[in-house]
Amino acid sequence: MAGDLTPVIIGVGEASERIDAADYAALSPVELAARAAAAALLDAGATRSPAPEIEVIAAIRQFENSGPRAVPPFGRSDNFPRSVARRIGADPARAILEPVGGQGPQHLINELAQAIGRGEMGMALICGSEAISTVRHLASRGETRDWAEAVGGELEDRGFGPRLSEPELAAHGARTPIQIYALYENARRARRGLGRAEYALEMGRLFAPFTQVARLNPHAMSQEVFSAEELATVTPRNRLVADPFPRRMVARDQANQGAAVIIASVAKARELGVPQDRWIYLHGGADVAERMPLERQDLSAYPAAGLAGRRALELAAIGAGDVALFDLYSCFPVAVFNVRDELGIAASDPRPLTVTGGLPFFGGAGNNYSMHAIASMVRALREAPGAYGFVGANGGFLSKYSVGVYSARPANWTGFDSQALQAQIEGWPTPPPAPEDANSGTVETYTIDYGREAPQGVVVGRTAAGDRFVAAVEDAALVEQMIAHEPLGAEMACTRDDAGRRVVTALG
Repeated sequence: MAGDLTPVIIGVGEASERIDAADYAALSPVELAARAAAAALLDAGATRSPAPEIEVIAAIRQFENSGPRAVPPFGRSDNFPRSVARRIGADPARAILEPVGGQGPQHLINELAQAIGRGEMGMALICGSEAISTVRHLASRGETRDWAEAVGGELEDRGFGPRLSEPELAAHGARTPIQIYALYENARRARRGLGRAEYALEMGRLFAPFTQVARLNPHAMSQEVFSAEELATVTPRNRLVADPFPRRMVARDQANQGAAVIIASVAKARELGVPQDRWIYLHGGADVAERMPLERQDLSAYPAAGLAGRRALELAAIGAGDVALFDLYSCFPVAVFNVRDELGIAASDPRPLTVTGGLPFFGGAGNNYSMHAIASMVRALREAPGAYGFVGANGGFLSKYSVGVYSARPANWTGFDSQALQAQIEGWPTPPPAPEDANSGTVETYTIDYGREAPQGVVVGRTAAGDRFVAAVEDAALVEQMIAHEPLGAEMACTRDDAGRRVVTALG
């Protein structure tokens, strides 16, 4: 029997709405999160309401509050977690607003489980939401809403988090996730030795089963099923957004979704009368941060996530082969490929790699996607009491990874930390940056950004000595050459522009 301080998930909830639904109400992020929290309270099946006894409420930061310059068009709460708490009849002593990053939901589970295991609290609620689709829909119609709330009260605002990419990448045109992940994806294509069409089909084969899962998920923003070939083929509806990504291969940010999780000690769960068949145990976990992109030896890999995943499985005393259900964060194919490969899961393995349908199909609910993954995982594991589930949550530019291994099987809590893993990551060697006067080399990876008025390229190169540099490709003829011919491994020459950036002048 698990000890009184063992943490267990006792309730999960989700809320969603589509703009074309008959009951569409244009809910705000607070309202979506509150509906999900209310659903989690009901899901616990307690004999008395858990809401008044929630000691901590922790919330995930919305995209519209993910940077110091972000301006929510309809306003926002000055204390998002307490706005949610007020709607469900809770008044916790502590409120937390987590930093930016898709790892946040799993990181909070790991953190609060540790606090429960140390006897520092008995119960916490974690929640988050996005209403990106509603904001865009209303704005396109010239409509406004007033979502501003002045709640006040204690709030532990953890800020936006550290910078996760180098200014050098941004200066040369790789600023956004889609551009930087495209560099990673093409680096993986280079390592695999595949042509563009072959690799597109490999990405399609990865994601086609995700669409089958999303089809059955009532909270999925898209329930359309696609074959691997349909995902890989570029069409007007599946246009290239950044080489090698067609639109259907990237996270779907047009989402209105909220999710919530309640975690409590075994003692508190018993006190509240939560049936034991609702309890899901955290058997292992880990939280790590990867090096900055240009500091990584291999842009095609994610070894920090592999370390975290293997450590969490080790704590659970199982291997990847013992896991029945996975949800691997799927903002782009490379995020799934790399963790799958790190865990030694074969491409032919029939086990699903998502329990929601994944970010391109279920929906990329901002930083909160993995809360939905945890909710889906909890429900699935209650139906399979002997099974194990693995949730891998990714943040930034393959920058932060948090893992949880779950099961309805009881587990005595021993706690964990990831300091040794992080020290190992910090000790990895980094490739040297190229000298200022280095203006030639070979293409290590690249992308072509089709989101501009005219396509532009970004390349990461290596000098003959192995030093790394970044360059922009802005000449239309050279961009067309990149489109028509394989850029990977090509020789290139650069010059410096007035801003000191490297700009490619010859390629081939």
